[in-house]
Amino acid sequence: MRMRISTASGQQTALRGGWYEALADHWPEYLMEGAALGLFMISACVFTVLLEHPSSSLHQAIASPVLRRLLIGVAMGCTAIGLIYSPWGKRSGAHMNPSVTLTFLSLGKIQRWDAIFYVTAQFVGGLFGVVLAAVAIGLPLRHSAVNYAVTVPGAGGPGIAFGAELLISFLMMSMILFASNTKRLARFTGVFAGLLLAAFITFEAPLSGMSLNPARTLGSAIPANEWTALWVYFAGPPLGMLLASAAYRFRRGAHAVFCAKLHHHNDKRCIFRCNYAAM
Repeated sequence: MRMRISTASGQQTALRGGWYEALADHWPEYLMEGAALGLFMISACVFTVLLEHPSSSLHQAIASPVLRRLLIGVAMGCTAIGLIYSPWGKRSGAHMNPSVTLTFLSLGKIQRWDAIFYVTAQFVGGLFGVVLAAVAIGLPLRHSAVNYAVTVPGAGGPGIAFGAELLISFLMMSMILFASNTKRLARFTGVFAGLLLAAFITFEAPLSGMSLNPARTLGSAIPANEWTALWVYFAGPPLGMLLASAAYRFRRGAHAVFCAKLHHHNDKRCIFRCNYAAM
């Protein structure tokens, strides 16, 4: 009898942390992650059409490309802030980006299967968002001036685009780690992320299209059938964010990362390896 109990206990222990248990327990968070990026991509498509399609009255009224990018940046920054502070974002952590999830995995703040399902949901959600936008908007989203809001290297080419993506990703993750792990700033992490996003779209977009996010880039690339320098967006953001995490650990140590949520000042459940209460 003891041997049977021991064996059953061992089997339960083996199942603990497996893919089935992760999916059964945390599927709402996975859906929230996918839906959040999907909504972000719908917003990106809508505002890109409004401000970049040649027939748009807003495009015709605003001659300055910098001003148009600023308005798109403000719109997308507000979209990101809204999603981060939404009930879904407060519960899932609002990564909305495989690079963010993989960085927190490297820091030991998220379980392996949760990370796998998060990344899968993000890629699927990003694609579905663009597809839904294409169905709703139609031809204007396919126009060459919009082209499904794709991210492609600017005139400087893939090398410059890679360096730019690496840098902005490093800056974004450095901010996330610093703000979310500083008690007086933690609740404002989402606001800082939105402000950075707006600044990057305004000033960095001519270099790389401003992705920060492999799932965001692939979501536009598939319906647009645009594969130019795709490696830039699959290499630059993860590498930049991992470098930011390495720099943060060097300065403060991995123990100074309390959770993988961007906003934790709420009453939503947390599925991560969380030590937020000790902050």
